[in-house]
Amino acid sequence: DWIREIKAQPGSAAVGVMLIHHGVVRGTSRFGEPVRGMVLAVDRAHFARALDEAAASPGVFAVRGWVNEGELVVGDDIMTLLVAGDVRERVFAALERLVATVKGEVVTETELR
Repeated sequence: DWIREIKAQPGSAAVGVMLIHHGVVRGTSRFGEPVRGMVLAVDRAHFARALDEAAASPGVFAVRGWVNEGELVVGDDIMTLLVAGDVRERVFAALERLVATVKGEVVTETELR
C-alpha cells in the first residue's frame, strides 16, 4: 500500500528507488542463544521525530514507518521502514540512519528466554 501511495503522489517521478527494512523476531540472540521472543517498548514521539528527520534527508521523497509493541514471539514482525528517494546511495544512507535511530534510541527490546 505504501508503494502505491508514494507512486501516486505529485512529484513521484523523482523517485528512483524505494528501500524497505522489515525486522522479524528471530529464535536466537545475536550471540546464538535461543530465545522465545521479546518485549518491545516504543517511544512514539521519538519515532515520529525520527521519521521526520529521515524525510528531510537529501534526495528523500517519502518515508513511512511502523513499529510493533508488546510481547512478541519468534516470527512476529518488529518493524517496517520504507524510504523512497532519488538515487540509491542517498536512500541507503537515509534508511541506514533511520534504522540505527529506531533500534538505538526509539525502541527498547528485552529478550525472553
